[in-house]
Amino acid sequence: MRGPLLGAVLLALVPLAACEMSERGTARGTTASRGPTQAGAVVGVSDYDAGAVPGGPGAGRRYGLGSAPARGHVARLDADIGPDGAELPSGRGTVAEGEVLYRAQCAVCHGQRGEGMEPAYPALIGRDPAGEDFAFARDPKLVHTIGNYWPYATTLFDYIKRAMPLLTPGSLTDDQVYALTAYLLAVNDVIPDTATLDAAALRAVTMPYHDRFIRTDEPVVAAPAAK
Repeated sequence: MRGPLLGAVLLALVPLAACEMSERGTARGTTASRGPTQAGAVVGVSDYDAGAVPGGPGAGRRYGLGSAPARGHVARLDADIGPDGAELPSGRGTVAEGEVLYRAQCAVCHGQRGEGMEPAYPALIGRDPAGEDFAFARDPKLVHTIGNYWPYATTLFDYIKRAMPLLTPGSLTDDQVYALTAYLLAVNDVIPDTATLDAAALRAVTMPYHDRFIRTDEPVVAAPAAK
């Protein structure tokens, strides 16, 4: 009986502790409870003084953590590529070059045939016929790959360049990323095996299920009600 009894006592004490903390915060008039502006005013990020919170270094003071980024560091990180591919760099790569790179850099995690090693490393290659009608919502067991569940070819380049290989992200040259992108698109039957990709060619690629995705900056049109 000690287990249930102890649990009941703890459950009874939790609301009391919460009330005490609430009353204590109100009595002291802390920054967290009353805020830096008049009641009812909208407080923006620029109004927030992190040093003034209870336990902080004091109003108008900093914690002294971190440091200013080195010159050009932010610029090197600010290299994301959007769906329209306007930010794609110069360079080029072939499917054949990409295959060699894939065997050397990617197969150890994603498998020689791109089959993946779940749950850590997803499959990259394959077009399950059962998924050709985009039935993923009805059948969660269907495998998502680049060929059947990726909206923009340009963002494939973006992901590879920023996040891969897993242990050394950002180490690939632009030519290598173009080559890997070309290989992965070719083995998923999106582009020919003889293709060479550069910025213009990649922007021209339309993924097989492009129209099944809705961009977050586009209005969502409700489907007509079934009769």
